[in-house]
Amino acid sequence: MTDARNPPRAADYRYFLPITTRWNDNDAYGHINNVVYYTYFDSVANDFLIREGGLDITHGKAIGLVVESRCFYHAPAAYPERLRSGMRVDRLGTSSVTYGFAVFREDEDTALAHGYYTHVFVDHETRRPTPIPEALRTALQGLMAS
Repeated sequence: MTDARNPPRAADYRYFLPITTRWNDNDAYGHINNVVYYTYFDSVANDFLIREGGLDITHGKAIGLVVESRCFYHAPAAYPERLRSGMRVDRLGTSSVTYGFAVFREDEDTALAHGYYTHVFVDHETRRPTPIPEALRTALQGLMAS
């Protein structure tokens, strides 16, 4: 994981999703509210899991539940801005994965915010931990951090 005091660089991430800020992302202080960054993390993760990993969120046997998360803030963003959310895999276990995330301005290399969350994959019905599906595991291995 990246040192919390130092904003990471775009080169530290393997997968990106463009993000357009929305009017309601701003808070009373005129910048993107802190909780909105978690939606940016979630958007890039789910985009990757569905598009690249073949995760079937409706009918699949396994689903990922967030069990831990954290975010570090370095610089503000505000509406209207074009951002990009970056993702990598920091740790890949049998039934869990910890992703690293960062949010960048569209044309900048230094993160505005970065963080992580851990998914534990569980059986869709029983909610008991289950191994990460093989196709998804293969896709996640391609995002492993150096």
